[in-house]
Amino acid sequence: MRQIIITLGLAAAFGGTALASEKCNVAMADWQPRETLQAKLEGEGWKVRSIKTEDGCYEAYAINAKGEKVEAYFNPQTLESVDMKIED
Repeated sequence: MRQIIITLGLAAAFGGTALASEKCNVAMADWQPRETLQAKLEGEGWKVRSIKTEDGCYEAYAINAKGEKVEAYFNPQTLESVDMKIED
């Protein structure tokens, strides 16, 4: 019984980690170019500092239209935002 509880606890702990680390799950053949994301963001008033790949997503470091410094993650196929952190 104790072994089952330990196994379930470990599965829950590592299962959540696996889901959190994969924000985007898109085949590379379906990715849009970084320049397309940059043009989209600049069209929305963002000042893009850099765009790189992280966890299967595009990760953009930028200043958004509100003037906030952000680290934002985008789905590389749809270019929709999947996560954003506002930096202090």
